[in-house]
Amino acid sequence: MTVQLLFYQDAKPVTSDRHRDVSIKTGRSYAFARNVNSVPVTAVEFAQAAAEYPIVFAGTEQSIMPAVILGVKQTENLYVDDAGNWSGKYVPAFVRRYPFVFSSDAGGRTFILNIDESFEGINREGRGERLFDSDGQQTRYLKEVLGFLQDYQSRFQRTKQYCDRLKSLGLLQPMQAQFNLNSGERHSLAGFMTVDREKLKAIDVADLQALFGNDELECTYLHLHSLRHFANMLERMPAPSPDVEEKSEPAPEATSAKAKRENGKSAPHKGGRSADVRLPAEDSGPQA
Repeated sequence: MTVQLLFYQDAKPVTSDRHRDVSIKTGRSYAFARNVNSVPVTAVEFAQAAAEYPIVFAGTEQSIMPAVILGVKQTENLYVDDAGNWSGKYVPAFVRRYPFVFSSDAGGRTFILNIDESFEGINREGRGERLFDSDGQQTRYLKEVLGFLQDYQSRFQRTKQYCDRLKSLGLLQPMQAQFNLNSGERHSLAGFMTVDREKLKAIDVADLQALFGNDELECTYLHLHSLRHFANMLERMPAPSPDVEEKSEPAPEATSAKAKRENGKSAPHKGGRSADVRLPAEDSGPQA
């Protein structure tokens, strides 16, 4: 079983033999997500996520998924404070499902519930919710977890189809974001794509109708609208107060915000720091 990226460190299949006396105390701490600068989102989350976070597309040549940007640096989440609180109004489902995740076989047909055994809320003292009762049967809590992840997996597959459509229409372009601080330091965030507005305007009527009919056109414009939040992110960075450079550039969105987004092939400023948007190789979790 391969290791799940991001904050899943030790995912193991949930079984009555291994976890019969295990309880889960979830609490309100999101400290486990403190060191990730992006997490995947599904299309159904766009309306809420676009109100707070930049939504971009990232992944590999074989698998592209949407993600919300949470930090400028590689191991930085500007939405988790020192106490482990999530400061945004909307918490992505990828984060809310932790410490649980599905694993799948190579064909993606069979899914197994896993739990990250490194999660601090796992205990055998009865704190929180039991996974199994004394007879080894699934508790109501565990059934609710399974239902949540099954719904998430369905939305994930639907979102993958949306991304495949954007890719087949040639609408995605590589981009990078440049951030200048008052200290003179420059940060560069790369490894993601955005929709090209001009190419979107140029697609034929049949393809446009298909996007509209599947609610994918709405998702696309929510994505484009969300890019304005790149400028807002620097307001969350600790002192000294940042200043973001504004320059003319072929961005997918006209904006008055002081954030600079450039073609992904641009090189970082000399002396600057570069970070990438990194997502799990397969969001369904580790493969058995």
